Amino acid sequence: MKTSFFRPLSAWMLAAGSAFVLAGCSEPAAETPPPPAPEVAVHAVTASPVSLTAELPGRTSAYLVSEVRPQVTGILQARLFEEGSDVQAGDVLYEIDPATYQASAHSAKAALAKAQANLKVVNARAARYSELVKIDAVSKQAHDEAVAELQQARADVEAAKAALEMAEINLGYTQVKAPISGRIGRSAVTPGALLNANQPEPLARIQQLDPIYVDVTQSSLELLRLRKALASGQLVSSDQARANVQLKLEDGTLYEHSGELQFSDVSVDPGTGMVTLRAVFPNPDFKLLPGMYVRAVLEEGVQQQGILAPQKGVTRNARGEATALVVNAEGVVEPRVLRVSRTVGDQWLVEDGLEVGDRVIVEGVQKVQPGMAVRVVDVTTQE
Repeated sequence: MKTSFFRPLSAWMLAAGSAFVLAGCSEPAAETPPPPAPEVAVHAVTASPVSLTAELPGRTSAYLVSEVRPQVTGILQARLFEEGSDVQAGDVLYEIDPATYQASAHSAKAALAKAQANLKVVNARAARYSELVKIDAVSKQAHDEAVAELQQARADVEAAKAALEMAEINLGYTQVKAPISGRIGRSAVTPGALLNANQPEPLARIQQLDPIYVDVTQSSLELLRLRKALASGQLVSSDQARANVQLKLEDGTLYEHSGELQFSDVSVDPGTGMVTLRAVFPNPDFKLLPGMYVRAVLEEGVQQQGILAPQKGVTRNARGEATALVVNAEGVVEPRVLRVSRTVGDQWLVEDGLEVGDRVIVEGVQKVQPGMAVRVVDVTTQE
């Protein structure tokens, strides 16, 4: 009985002792190494001259516009142009029945001939009386009357000349001519219509399209800001700014010809607070037509020490402020609040918040936080 009791107890003690010995002989567990610093790509900030432009909406308008109207009354006989064609100044566009005006011109010519014939008679009589009065062959009164008749005859000749000139002018007006060169639109009348002198309804409209105007609008606030920046020296006006106006068409393509800024309006529209600027563009292919919507790109000036930051490295916080993450000299991430004014291509123009030499994180922003140590793997420097 004693032997059967101690046998299981000794076996248990032997197993427990073996487990203790094995546990004491095992090595301690190794510590987990810290994770490597996250890798980020940065953009090294530099300062360089930045050309600033403004993109403004506008519409095209014809360089010259002329409404063709008759200057004499009469029946229209013919239209001598093709609608939508190009005409030259002086081309005959319409012909009005000239019969009555030709008759008036002939009558005026005859009246002039009569006045000139009478002038010869009166002139001869006055000459004779001038000699006879010296020897008292005629009275002084008769001489004075002869001189007065001569002056009257001369006046009649001048009046007849003026009447003939007016009759010829009216006869010339029966041919309605183009006052300017350009492209003519549709005709408002057809042959057989009765036209009235200086009627309010134009017969046709001519527009000169080469060159062509582009009228754009700019807010008065932006204009004041620009003038202030130029006055303070923050912006330097370019000598080529006036001759370097670019144009974007309705489909977004860039117009192949550059334009020149002509003037800015002298008043602000009280309803919109906008100022109108006018530029002129060459239009040899008539690609631009009056009334088209376009966007003009105007050069404002050059910021000599401009700081640019890539847009992909700039975000907005909950308050709408522009922010960026910067790697400092110790390789630690720092947050920066930026003041940006505009975009220049795919970059922000930074007015405050960054300095030359700062390294802005542009790749790997999602995996870092302020205060973290990072490893820079790529540094790009602004050209």
